[in-house]
Amino acid sequence: MTLTRDVPLVPAQSALLFIDVQNFAAHRNGAEFDGLSDAEFDAKYGWFFEQMKTKVVPNMQRLQNAFRAADIEVMYTTIESLTKDGRDRSLDYKITGFNVPKGSWDGKVIDELAPDEDEIVLPKSSSSVFVSTHIDYLLRNLGVKQLVISGILTDQCAEGAIRDACDLGYLVTQVTDACMTYTQERHDNSICTIKGYCRQITTDQLIAELQGA
Repeated sequence: MTLTRDVPLVPAQSALLFIDVQNFAAHRNGAEFDGLSDAEFDAKYGWFFEQMKTKVVPNMQRLQNAFRAADIEVMYTTIESLTKDGRDRSLDYKITGFNVPKGSWDGKVIDELAPDEDEIVLPKSSSSVFVSTHIDYLLRNLGVKQLVISGILTDQCAEGAIRDACDLGYLVTQVTDACMTYTQERHDNSICTIKGYCRQITTDQLIAELQGA
């Protein structure tokens, strides 16, 4: 028997994970962009937000709807400390200056992807959801063996989740047009770099696969 990553999803053993699509980093008023004038914001993040608005978030919404319709688990992770002052966050986040206080608006998933009341949202305080949450325990309890990744940033938290999930024994599918980072070059480089770890597929292809299943 030949082992391969190119395995279609089995709905009963699959889950969709949205990474960090939250007010902090995916909304103009998020704390990540505090202090920036409109001109500075547009110069640094205008392209990213245009991609998110016109392509990436719509693709995420389509995935969310398709997975819900197929009765497949939809999960979310957000950057959010377990404390108000962020004393529990990783050293890397402290150095970077990331602190999304417990219970804050910045820690909420954006309205366009609002979780249903019974969907799991995991606050994390490090780049990888597998390091600072108990997601591995939860996925195993749910019977998940195939994990679909969508989110931001492609070359940071999304890429980290893919590597860690693979090392822990999950088959990972990355939805390439439902991930994004700050430049096309960075996005493309990450997609190329991580392709040896996961199956890569577009939103259209994955939805067609689910409908065929």
